[in-house]
Amino acid sequence: MTVRLNHTIVAAHDKKASARFLADILGLEVSPQYSPFIPVEIPNGVTLDYLESPGAITPQHYAFLVSEDDFDTIFDRIREAGLTYWADPFHSRPGEINRNDGGRGTYFDDPNGHNLEILTRPYGSGG
Repeated sequence: MTVRLNHTIVAAHDKKASARFLADILGLEVSPQYSPFIPVEIPNGVTLDYLESPGAITPQHYAFLVSEDDFDTIFDRIREAGLTYWADPFHSRPGEINRNDGGRGTYFDDPNGHNLEILTRPYGSGG
């Protein structure tokens, strides 16, 4: 059996600005609008489809596995953008990265309060 995640919908107050934020931080492209969605395709083929959502947004967590070199580049963008970042998902260790499983990781928020993460080693992969 073959099962792969194809896309997920990401609620946003401003779908264009939110898609642009993610694409700029990760070094990706924003795809043309498709129906009511603004998609950002991740290199593994999964698409995050941003959808305008009025009212309160329930924050979600999106983790991106990146190479060591990409981590450096993305982390530089996070700092250049003046974003607060944390070593943990509970936001109790600001201004730090973690070294979980022998890799590196950090968390930061998007404009809608979604908790984004970049990490270089999958959880439980050892170190």
